[in-house]
Amino acid sequence: MSAFLDTNILIYSISSDSTESAKRERADEILRRDDCVISVQVLQEFYAQMTRASRPGALSHQTVLELIQGWQRFPIQENTLAVLARALDIVERYRFSIWDSLIIAAALFAECEILFSEDLSHGQQIENLTIINPFL
Repeated sequence: MSAFLDTNILIYSISSDSTESAKRERADEILRRDDCVISVQVLQEFYAQMTRASRPGALSHQTVLELIQGWQRFPIQENTLAVLARALDIVERYRFSIWDSLIIAAALFAECEILFSEDLSHGQQIENLTIINPFL
């Protein structure tokens, strides 16, 4: 059963915030799976969030680059026009934002059955994809 990872999984996996220790442990557990898939968009969002100058504890370009290189052990779903077209259909049908719809479309293209994210409705089914908030 393939599991697509939203950006928040990657962010929590490296969190040093003591109030997020349970989320960090859960994210680490997920990242130990051998059936995870991520997308170029997820890696882009991770880079943008973790290197943002206004972020407390922002990471250096080199540190984030090394993390991204490590996560390339997972299959990476590319951003394509077909993914965009499917995302636009999802926007229209489900009224998600374009960014969330791109994540969902990438997960569907990668034929994942689970999307781990805390940003969407836990338990919602979109075609053959179930959204799971692993932090509940």
